[in-house]
Amino acid sequence: MNRTRDRPVTAADEHAHAWSPQTARARFREGLTGPTAGVAAGHTQANLIAVPADWAYDMLLFCQRNPKPCPVLDVTDAGSPATVLAEGADLRTDLPRYRVWQDGELVDEPTDARAYWRDDLVSFLLGCSFTFEWALARAGVPIRHVEQGRNVPMYVTGRDCRAAGRLRGPMVVSMRPVPPERLGAAIRESSLLPAVHGGPVHCGDPTALGIEDLARPDFGDPVAADDGDIPVFWACGVTPQAAVMASRPPFAITHAPGQMFLTDARDEQYRLVGID
Repeated sequence: MNRTRDRPVTAADEHAHAWSPQTARARFREGLTGPTAGVAAGHTQANLIAVPADWAYDMLLFCQRNPKPCPVLDVTDAGSPATVLAEGADLRTDLPRYRVWQDGELVDEPTDARAYWRDDLVSFLLGCSFTFEWALARAGVPIRHVEQGRNVPMYVTGRDCRAAGRLRGPMVVSMRPVPPERLGAAIRESSLLPAVHGGPVHCGDPTALGIEDLARPDFGDPVAADDGDIPVFWACGVTPQAAVMASRPPFAITHAPGQMFLTDARDEQYRLVGID
């Protein structure tokens, strides 16, 4: 499942954290690839899945029934590559890398999706946990995969999502090792951002999620934990890709895991207030 091994964008350019989202999208349009954790600090990142219009209701219902892994930020008109989340952006070109699916099989991972785009595609932009990593860092929570220049590790769990029409599949989670003294901060800060997955779905023993080996993620890269770190798991926006593999729609385009769409929205727009 884990086909690409692009270098993280922040490893390729140490100034990527200070980019505007417009600069990030322009760089991706020019061909820069890689996981986007740490890019364009303070701006919301989003997962992408585009499906034919006759599957769009099933996808919308799947997201509504599974809001932790699939928090909807925007849904486009059929065929439109535009989104209200980023003025002038093009969803066909402005992500680092895409995945193209036919009958549930991965057939290509291009950096430009225009050759595959269809007039009947409806795009869903879903919240991404990279968004709340800035809040975690401000609270003193180390972001191990960023420190180590790796993509976040992601795992297919043994927990089934609630089915919706023709769509079904397991929940995917991302994992970040957290020192025990920072666990409360990690839970609190991420819970304040439910539009980008919110608080963890599990802390501790990975076998409770059906994950047998943290060193072998289904997507992304393994990350080294410090002694005493607790594995903390958040619902992940790669979940729709697991649903594509399980449900086998005739066609879909998604982001490559960890290589997200940079929106113009600020993180604060999605942060709950009056909770601190």
